[in-house]
Amino acid sequence: MHITAKALLKSFFVNLFLSIIKVVVGFLGKSSALIADGVHSFSDLATDAVAIFGARYALKPADQEHPFGHGRVEYLTCLVIGLVVLLLGLEIVGTAFQSQLIVPARIVIFVSLLTIVAKFLLSTYLLKMGKKYNNVILVSSGKESSMDVISSIFVLISSILMQLSETYSILKYSNVIATIIVGLLVVKTGFDIMKDNISSIIGEQVSDVDQKQMIAVIQAHEAVDHVDQFVVIKNGPYFQITGEISMNEALSLKEVHEVVDHIEEKLKELDARARYITIHVNPSKNLSN
Repeated sequence: MHITAKALLKSFFVNLFLSIIKVVVGFLGKSSALIADGVHSFSDLATDAVAIFGARYALKPADQEHPFGHGRVEYLTCLVIGLVVLLLGLEIVGTAFQSQLIVPARIVIFVSLLTIVAKFLLSTYLLKMGKKYNNVILVSSGKESSMDVISSIFVLISSILMQLSETYSILKYSNVIATIIVGLLVVKTGFDIMKDNISSIIGEQVSDVDQKQMIAVIQAHEAVDHVDQFVVIKNGPYFQITGEISMNEALSLKEVHEVVDHIEEKLKELDARARYITIHVNPSKNLSN
């Protein structure tokens, strides 16, 4: 099993456990905020399932219909994740105004603490793995889990404040307010995920790679006079590289072909994500001849 699928599978089981605990305790403990947080975790289950499918499909090799592979499926997967999360957030906000003003049981506090610790560890793990392997699906899932930590903190605060509502009547609204805040945070997470991945679908140039080093590798070849153009585009887990170089017009076609093959091999050695490389050669006169 690929490392991305393994990470998402771990996330799936953690979210399954937390969602069941939060929803059950939310109903028994009469906490609408914890129920909303539990529904958020259930959405994580759905998005994890979508993410696992997307991660596996994105690794499919190129074929006749898809000469540059299936890497951009990652971005479509993240769009689905973002849309589901955004709609869920709107639903949570809408149901917040229908919740009853009931003091939740103290067990809600302990479950909220458990959730904060578990989701913090999970989000840290997903973000670390996502950055390590340059995987946008893991990063999106990590961001979603990070927002779940924040929402659980609001649930914890509201549950504590609700315990004091008999003394301070104004605090009886803290559970409703916390539910609305959780919903708005979920909406923001969904919107951010969608915004980031729409840019990648259109064709976003890679910013987290040292293009100067790649250009230096090309220019290091004695037959290359100059690098005229060099672009690196995100293509899921891989890079799509397009470049133009100038070479002595007196070189034979066979010699030019060998130089281009050598450059492609060096770029792939420099960064394993350099999968789809197209080098166009322009003629130039070598002044030394």
